[in-house]
Amino acid sequence: AETTISIDRERTIDFMGEAARVYATPMLVRDIEMTCRELLLEHLDAGEDSVGTRVEIDHIGATLLGMTVTLAVRVAELNGRAVVFEVEGRDAIEPIVRGKHSRFVVDVAKTAQRLAAKAAKAAST
Repeated sequence: AETTISIDRERTIDFMGEAARVYATPMLVRDIEMTCRELLLEHLDAGEDSVGTRVEIDHIGATLLGMTVTLAVRVAELNGRAVVFEVEGRDAIEPIVRGKHSRFVVDVAKTAQRLAAKAAKAAST
């Protein structure tokens, strides 16, 4: 799957000043996760979703505020409910990211039950 993202102010770093506003790595990771999730959702059963379990990327190019990025993801490995994606991304000038992202397919209702049980344990400690 591919997705195109406009790099708006919310997706950029601010700690090096206005002239150095570039695509922030944490936002890039979020966009990779969402792209992979959306691809998986097209193939999952009702009541299923996926959660991220691992991210391995090299953020190799700075993308300026206002530029557009294209992220391309493809399923590289499938092992039961575990899915590994290969990820590539580029802006209009150069490649900006390459790597892998792993997700795990979950039953939403069962996950909610497990999290509620954990919350109950946490409240009692």
